[in-house]
Amino acid sequence: MDLLSLKEHHARTLLIHYRWDFDSVSTVFVDKGKERLYAEAGVPLEDNINLSSSQILSKILCEICYEEFPANDTIRMECGHCFCSECWTEHFIVKIYEGKSRRITCMAHKCYSICDEGYIRNLVSARDPQLAEKFDRYLLESYIEDNKRVKWCPSVPSCGNAIRVEDDYKYFEVECACGLQFCFSCSSEAHSPCSCLMWETNWIVINTMLCPKCHKPIEKMEGCNFILCICGQTFCWLCGCATGSEYDWETIVDHKCGSYEKEGEDATKTLLRYKHYFKRFKAHTDSLKAEEILKEKLQEKIVNLESRVLVVKDFRWVVSDGLHRLIKSRRILLYSYPFAYFMFGDEIFKSEMSSEEMIIKQNLFEDQQQQLEVNIERLSMFLEKISAEYSEKTRLEVINISEVVDKLCGKL
Repeated sequence: MDLLSLKEHHARTLLIHYRWDFDSVSTVFVDKGKERLYAEAGVPLEDNINLSSSQILSKILCEICYEEFPANDTIRMECGHCFCSECWTEHFIVKIYEGKSRRITCMAHKCYSICDEGYIRNLVSARDPQLAEKFDRYLLESYIEDNKRVKWCPSVPSCGNAIRVEDDYKYFEVECACGLQFCFSCSSEAHSPCSCLMWETNWIVINTMLCPKCHKPIEKMEGCNFILCICGQTFCWLCGCATGSEYDWETIVDHKCGSYEKEGEDATKTLLRYKHYFKRFKAHTDSLKAEEILKEKLQEKIVNLESRVLVVKDFRWVVSDGLHRLIKSRRILLYSYPFAYFMFGDEIFKSEMSSEEMIIKQNLFEDQQQQLEVNIERLSMFLEKISAEYSEKTRLEVINISEVVDKLCGKL
C-alpha cells in the first residue's frame, strides 16, 4: 500500500495474483511498470475511476438484464462498468458458490478488473450473511493457500494451525505447535536425509514389486500372489521370481519361494538389496511407534513425581528434551536407509561419482549411521529406565547421550 499508494483491497488483489510474493510484485513494477503490473493482476487504473459529469445519468440501462434503473439502484465498479445491484449480487453469489471468490472479475465483456470486495461483501450480506462470511473466509485463507511460504499443518485430524517460513522454503522441515514434524516442500512426514523425490520413489518401491523380466514396478491391490505383467511375464508376488503360467488360488505349479533360478540372479540381487534396507527401515519405524507410547508413559511419570515433590528442578525439561531428540533422531535414522538405498545404488548416481568415491562415501555414511544407531538405542534404553525408576545417574546419562545424538544427527 505504501509503495504504490494503493487501497487495501487493491494491494490484496495484487498479492493474491502474485501468490503473496512481495518480491514478484516489486520486480514486475520495476521491470514492466505500474500499468502492466495493474493490468496483469486486474487492478483498475485510476484513470478509469474518475467519471465526467456527462456520464452521470438519472436512469441507467443495465446491459445484463436490459432494464432501466435509477442511478442509486446501480453500482459502478472502479473499472467504469455499471450494472444494476441485483445483477451484481447474482454474479457475486454464483462466484462464491463456485469457490472463485478470491478474485471476482467484472461482468462486462472482456473486462478482467477485480471487483471491489467492499461492494461484494455489502451486496451478498444483504441477501445471505453466511455467504458473506464465507467470502471473508476465502480472502483470509488465500494468505495461506495461495502463499508458497505458508502452509496448513497436515495433521489428522487437523489442528487448524498454519506455518510460515522465510528463506529457502523448499528445504525446510518444520514442527507445528501441535507437535507434528513435516516436510514443508511436499507436506508429507519429515523424511530427511531423503529428498522429496527419494521419499516418493521409496513409497512406490515399498508398495510395488519389480517384474523380473522388464523390471517395471507393479502394484498389487488385491487377489492372489500369482502376477501377470503387461510384458507377458508371470511371477510370484512373495519372492519376485519368474514362474510358469499355471496356478490356483493357493499355489503356483512347480514354484517354491526361495528357489531362485540362474537367469533371475540380477532381479534377485536387486530384491535382496532392497529387503536389506527395507528391513532396517521397518525396524526403526516400529521403534518410533513404541517410543510414541514411551512418551505417554514418561508424561505420566512426570506428573506422578511432581505430585510427590520428589523431582529435581529440571527433570521435566531433561525428559522432554531427551524424548524430543530421540523421536527426531529416530526419524532421521529410519529415513537414512531409503536415502542410502538410492544414493549408493548401482545406477542413479553412477554418473556423478566414480566407484572408488562411492565406496568411500558409502563407508563414511554407514559409519556415521551405525554410531547414530548405537547412541539412539542407548538414549531409548535410559529413557525407558527413567520411566521405570528415577535416579540422578540416569538423568545425567539422558542429558549426555541426548547431546551426542544431536551432534551425530548433524554429521549424518
